Amino acid sequence: MVRLKDPAVRTRLIERAAQMLRAREPITLRSLVAGTGVSTMAVYTYFGGMDGLWKALRQEGFTRLADRFASVAVSNDPVQHLAALSASYVDNALDHPDLYRVMFDASVDLEDLGAADATLEYLVQAVRGARDGGRFHADVDPLELATQSWVIDHGLVSLVANGPLPHSTLDQGIPLLTALFVQAGDEPDRCRVSVEKGWEQRAPREA
Repeated sequence: MVRLKDPAVRTRLIERAAQMLRAREPITLRSLVAGTGVSTMAVYTYFGGMDGLWKALRQEGFTRLADRFASVAVSNDPVQHLAALSASYVDNALDHPDLYRVMFDASVDLEDLGAADATLEYLVQAVRGARDGGRFHADVDPLELATQSWVIDHGLVSLVANGPLPHSTLDQGIPLLTALFVQAGDEPDRCRVSVEKGWEQRAPREA
């Protein structure tokens, strides 16, 4: 009788690897399984080896980001919704800084590149909604503006999550996103209010 794989074991190993990253511990086959209650063979069974584990770990970062984006309620204000997605991006990165670093390690392949690309699509659709709703110029490229928004989010997170700046630096997301969206065609005062409402959905953090 063929023994079915237990998804809980796979998750346990991914969580263990993430914890080790957070603690800056070297990850080897033996150190990974230590204390998990599974043997080194489990790494081969569930991931095909350590290379497969790193792929899964990177993919997990994008999976959690997609889940966070999906949890953001759609607002009647498309610019507010776009800012709220940025806020959720930042929160996800701060909640999972270990996975966040691996997400953008291009030396490691992804298990499902399409699923990772789909995270950006949340921002693309939000930009499209703002454009179609008359908040942005009709010729705005949704993919280009979504990418620019992502760059702002990523820059802020990189300076705070693993960098030298305090969490209060993240408040710069409001003027940066406002400037970006005003350039795209939104009215300055209205845009600022929308961005502030979206950004305030961020989880409170210590300074």
